[in-house]
Amino acid sequence: MRKAVFFDIDGTLIDCLNGMNDMSDEVKKAIRELQTQGNYAFIASGRPYAFLSEEILKFGFDGFVLANGAEIIMDNKIIYAGEFDKEFVKEVTDEFDSLGIQYILEGEHYSYIKREHKDMWDFYMNIGISSKLIMSDFDVDKLHVLKAETLCSNKEIEDKCIEIMDRNPQYGYFHSIGANTFEIYNKENTKASAIIKLLEYLDISRENSFAFGDGTNDIEMLSEVGCGIAMGNASDYVKSFAHKVTDTVYEDGAAKGIYKYILD
Repeated sequence: MRKAVFFDIDGTLIDCLNGMNDMSDEVKKAIRELQTQGNYAFIASGRPYAFLSEEILKFGFDGFVLANGAEIIMDNKIIYAGEFDKEFVKEVTDEFDSLGIQYILEGEHYSYIKREHKDMWDFYMNIGISSKLIMSDFDVDKLHVLKAETLCSNKEIEDKCIEIMDRNPQYGYFHSIGANTFEIYNKENTKASAIIKLLEYLDISRENSFAFGDGTNDIEMLSEVGCGIAMGNASDYVKSFAHKVTDTVYEDGAAKGIYKYILD
């Protein structure tokens, strides 16, 4: 019976915030072995398509769960895209603009940052995100937005950002890359909900599904799959939702987990 294995990227396959930008040879070898034995290997990331590195795109993964479950790509086709309501996007970006809140809007293939949002641009350029798929000239009314992130200049502005989001209960938010940043998502979409959709699409039972992750946005998928495997560098809280724990991202934890818990 074919198995489906889902890999978070940051903190699981790589750690770009700490200079680890490529998957190790051991991890690549283990994922290749998974596929050689007839299993599926998928990315399941909070990143949008525009933030996938050339290495990840060219490696040969069987598909992608992106933007924390808002997009599913299989066989180079988008088989699901849970986009934000256009009126919501227009209203909140107008409010963000009036308050000087910088933001990025993440779409199906491209992401969008205003040219004047220099701090947001600088952050993504400094962690190796390609500028090829990030647009600075756009009409917000025409965008298909799957996820958004904001950058607030101080605590007062953070509180105002929270006020805006609390008026829109369909959407959730959490601190992402720092205390002054928020990731905004549609509560209907999670990595877990997307994985369940993909398992149904492939006719694979949940018992034959596996996931590797390290962050709070991985908790639901670690809980929902047949075997959720937390990385050694995950917090104890995240580990408490997993079925198994492997070594850290720096110790080839994904490779070790594949050999110990998945491959025959």
